[in-house]
Amino acid sequence: MWRRQQPFWHAVYAVVWLAAVVVTLVDEPGRSGRAPSLVLLGVMALAYAVLGRRAMTHADLRWAVAYHLVSWSALLVVQWLDPGTQSWLLFFALFPQLWAMLPSRWAAVATVVVVGAFSFVRWATLEFAADSLSDIVISGTISMGLSLALGLFINRIVGEAESRAETIDELRAAQRRLAAAERDRGIHEERERLSREIHDTLAQGFTSVVALSRAAEAALARGDVSAARDRLALIERTASDNLDEARLIVAELTPGHLQSRTLGQALERLGEAVSSENGLRADVRVAGEPAPLGGSAEVVILRTAQEALSNVRRHAGAGRADLTLTYEDPERVVLEVRDDGCGFDPTAERTGFGLDGVLARAAEVGGSVRVTSEPGAGTTLRLEVPR
Repeated sequence: MWRRQQPFWHAVYAVVWLAAVVVTLVDEPGRSGRAPSLVLLGVMALAYAVLGRRAMTHADLRWAVAYHLVSWSALLVVQWLDPGTQSWLLFFALFPQLWAMLPSRWAAVATVVVVGAFSFVRWATLEFAADSLSDIVISGTISMGLSLALGLFINRIVGEAESRAETIDELRAAQRRLAAAERDRGIHEERERLSREIHDTLAQGFTSVVALSRAAEAALARGDVSAARDRLALIERTASDNLDEARLIVAELTPGHLQSRTLGQALERLGEAVSSENGLRADVRVAGEPAPLGGSAEVVILRTAQEALSNVRRHAGAGRADLTLTYEDPERVVLEVRDDGCGFDPTAERTGFGLDGVLARAAEVGGSVRVTSEPGAGTTLRLEVPR
């Protein structure tokens, strides 16, 4: 801001100085004090070129003090030698420069000293006439008041500009911190998403592969080759599905079960796969008229069903699980997974990742999850997702 304003300050000084020189040249050509006045005005211009511009550019207090001592002294001598000169025009440049170059306290003191000195010189040129003292005091007081008011105004403007600059710097720094925080949060959320994807797909698929391989080994041990082949076929299909899921996760596509299928069909295929793996009967029922929900909501419902069935297989010891997908409510779609297993205490501390992942997924689409269970009475998981 200050660099952009400096050409304006230079231009104002040049115009005011040139006006003072022109007025001095055209005013009473035969007056004896004109030549010294022009020389002193030249000294002031040289002081500004050497000292003043450097003081402004580098905000150097030493150069600023030296410049004002030279300029005000030269102007005071001009007023002493040639009281009729119009060099007072330079006040319009020098007083603002006082406040622009010096600290406000120094500038206020310098203003008082300068106005007092010029008032004294004016009174001295009038041979200390008593009848002119009151006029000089009044004009000096008015000049001092106007100079201080102008200086304080300039100081206020500069202070507000600096405050705005600091605020802008703070806002930019806050934006950079916010952008960094958003990147970190995005990385954290992406890691959580990948963790849930891996847990809900690949980990469960590997669990199925392990269970099926053990079943095939048991079938071979008792000589049941046909059952072993069926288990190996299931292992191959499960591994193939997991490979497809892994590719889709990398590509950030929708789950493999939803490719070219409705959500109801994907749940039916999931139920068939679970029923064929370890004897758990998983029945799927769709109530109401199916309607598309969008990829995110359907992914949440399918992953919740996968997680619920995985928990039933591993922990519930159940023989049956019923999945009901309900479209009857015009504002929400409901998935309910009910099993006849051993149940558990929902208030107990959880150590697994699955239910937390279900809750997080539901929250992402504005849904809710409620788990109802008690020991020996089975478990019911209810997911509600807005349409």
